[in-house]
Order: sequence, then structure tokens, then C-alpha cells
Amino acid sequence: MKNNIPSVLVTGANGQLGSELKIVAARYPSFNFIFVTRNELAIDDHDAVQKYFAGHDISYCINCAAYTAVDKAESDTANAFLINAEAAGNLAKACKEHQVQFIHISTDYVFDGNSTRPYKETDLTNPLGVYGASKRKGEELALQNDPSAIIIRTSWLYSSFGNNFVKTMLRLMKERETLPAGRQGINVVNDQFGCPTYAADLADAIMKIISSGIKKPGIYHFSNAGITTWYGFATAIKELSNSNCKVNPVTTAGYPTPTKRPGYTAMDTSKIRETFSIAIPQWKESLSNCIGLLK
Repeated sequence: MKNNIPSVLVTGANGQLGSELKIVAARYPSFNFIFVTRNELAIDDHDAVQKYFAGHDISYCINCAAYTAVDKAESDTANAFLINAEAAGNLAKACKEHQVQFIHISTDYVFDGNSTRPYKETDLTNPLGVYGASKRKGEELALQNDPSAIIIRTSWLYSSFGNNFVKTMLRLMKERETLPAGRQGINVVNDQFGCPTYAADLADAIMKIISSGIKKPGIYHFSNAGITTWYGFATAIKELSNSNCKVNPVTTAGYPTPTKRPGYTAMDTSKIRETFSIAIPQWKESLSNCIGLLK
């Protein structure tokens, strides 16, 4: 029997999304929030997860914990799969056994980027690297172990918390503004298309899903509205922060990385909007809010 005040367990408490959920939580006094880091709950440990769920009265579990070092994952495959796949499976199993609604966060990197239109939830996945493959395995294990799970794929996540593209760009722009003429500028890839997502908007959407009481399991896509490139994203950051730093567009070929990046991962968000009546802001509007906070 669940308590009158439902408890929401949030894993990955100190990450970008976990940190944003701490702020959103204040607007939902009818829920009790439990935020855990790896030290408090090792989600890759099956027995520890089972013991934790048996000892706590939980109604919802939001899994924000993830191995997100895309390039490092290529040489650290075992850890990427342990955290992104096995741990998701552990949580899903415990959620099913204890009648807890499981919400798991996944990624646009489950796609190969060969599409020419925004990806739908029903489109075939074909990850290009270990990170994407580990996240896809996590989706599979989550739904296999708990068919009532909700999986939310998101993309290009940033926040005023943690390490992310926005904060890196702001730092580099500040550093390189002061360099002698001719040495200024940042090179940013202009042939990878996708949707930046403000973690605060995703946190808000997750709580709207929970509080809606609508039980519709499966995979959903969430990102801010609009499509851009990393260069377009960087240019907007420059404009909103009033930086004088030069931003130079480069091709993916001119900026090699250990992992092959998908060229196009824009996602169709109509399913999540229509199912849960969620309005999603434009990416530039949300970026402006985030930069305002960082200032």
C-alpha cells in the first residue's frame, strides 16, 4: 500500500537533469522527492537496488543516471554498458516488482543520423558508437523487465548545472576574446543537425507526465522545438551572451573524434505533446533563459 504522499526516487541526483528536478520539485509539494547519487544507491548492483526498493515506499522512479562520455565509451565499453544498460534493467525489474512507475532517460544517439526528417519513436535504431549502443540496450532491458516503463529520448542536453556545450562555449568565448587578432575564434561543426534541449524544460515535462496520472507506457521523444547545427547553437550562445568571439563553421571531417557522430538526429516530439498535453518551448527561448541564469 502506497502512502498518501507519493514518493519520487531520482537517480543521478547531481547530474544536469537531476539538479533541475531538485528545482522543479519545489513546485510539486504533493510529492515527496528522494534524490540519490551513486554513493547512496549503486544502481549497477542488482542486490543493492532490490534491497533499496524493499526498504522504501516509492511510487515513481526517474532514472537520470547515465554514462555520458561519448568518446571515452569507445575504450570503456564495459562501464558504459554497466551504467547505461544493466543498471537500467535492474531499476526496471525492481519497479515492476514493487509497482513503481519507471521513467528512464535515453538519447538521440540510438539513431544513425541518416534520416532527412525528424525521427519518430517507431523508426529503426542503429547506433554508430558504444554510447548509443549502450543506451539502446538500456531501453531494451527497461521495457523487457518492465513493460509499463516510460522511456524518454532527449538530445543535446544542457543546463546551468554540470558540464555541457553551453558552459564550454561561454568559457571558450571568454578566453578567446582576449587573444591577439588572428588567433581568435572557435571552430564548431556545422553539418550535424539536431535539437538542443534545456534540462529544466525536460524536468518540467517529466513532472507533468507524473502528475497527469495518464498511464501510457512506451518510448517518447522530447527536445526543445526547432532544428539547428552545433554551429547554429554556438552562434546563438555568442549572441545571447554578447560575446565578440569569432565562431567559425567547420565540417565533421575537419573535426575528427573517436566516435562517429550521427549527422541528423532531430526528433519528432508530437507523441509526447499530444499524449500528455505538454507545450514545448523553442530552443532559442530556453537557451536565453539558461544564459540569463548563468550571467
